[in-house]
Amino acid sequence: MSEANQYHFLGEYILSNYTIRRFGREDFRAAAALLSLIWSEPVTAKQLQDDEESIPPGQLHYDEEGRLMGWDRPKWVAVNGVGEVIGYAIAWRAPWNEPGSLNVTLVVHPDERGRGAGRTLSREVREWACLVKASRLVCFMGENDGASLSFAERRGYVLERHTFESVLDLSSFTDQALLPSIRSAESSGIMFVTLKDEPGEAQERKLHELYRIAHQDIPGYNEDFPWFEEWKKWSINLAGVRPEYVHIAKDGDRYVGVVTLQQNEQTQAMYHQFTGVLPEYRGRRIGLALKLLAIQTARAAGVPYLRTHNDSLNGPMLRINRDLLGFQAVPGNFKMVCSLE
Repeated sequence: MSEANQYHFLGEYILSNYTIRRFGREDFRAAAALLSLIWSEPVTAKQLQDDEESIPPGQLHYDEEGRLMGWDRPKWVAVNGVGEVIGYAIAWRAPWNEPGSLNVTLVVHPDERGRGAGRTLSREVREWACLVKASRLVCFMGENDGASLSFAERRGYVLERHTFESVLDLSSFTDQALLPSIRSAESSGIMFVTLKDEPGEAQERKLHELYRIAHQDIPGYNEDFPWFEEWKKWSINLAGVRPEYVHIAKDGDRYVGVVTLQQNEQTQAMYHQFTGVLPEYRGRRIGLALKLLAIQTARAAGVPYLRTHNDSLNGPMLRINRDLLGFQAVPGNFKMVCSLE
């Protein structure tokens, strides 16, 4: 049966081989397995369910210019003829996302691609996006996934940005030549602590402000910044983030730099969840010193490798990661955007 001959009733698409329906609580395990095929690090059903339960019911609204605001996260699955979930799609936005934008993730199992499930999931997402009057869809895909890139381009997505990914093998890393960077920063009056050393809401609020300021200079970042409670939920309270994994540079009582690590429970690897230094403190190798301290923490924990992402326009951070620390390039991601206006 061709896509043109599909039946549509009661909110479901019935195909010759697939049923497209809304996501149910029983689908977390299948969604985790599918997402682990396309994400850099695997994810568990529990992580997805915990994330879901931390978000209140969707509440969309519109600003004075009629642009989509608020939050929501509808999800769909494609189920084959024997009841297996072989495709997953989510359209989501957070309150701080750019007005009008919806983020999209869509994945179909490799063995099932090219048979219509992805096309129909994509159409379902777009119909919902148009229903809520979104102005654009945003998705990320692997730079080496030519089939997905072509799939997106045929549906009106265009390349907006390129994010590089890099991995550091800790078994072969040596930091002796770079250690003076830590001592140099300390001799200039910078102190290095972790969030474990300085617990409490007052310190967390200082860290929130550091994150907020540093985010403004990330290439391509054009969103509002989450308020304290939401930032805490999605930054330092994330699964795999511990207070001792948050390294902070201080000038007196002021927080001026941070590196936050997040550990994956399945691979035991760590991801640089965030690195930032206040603009007036850049150029003093504080970021490099923080990275080195993070590497020492990872090695002490027996971590096999570190992973990070950098925007193609973030030259200083790319230089630290690849030229100085020895992170090796691996396939990154394309940010693809589709205008609905």
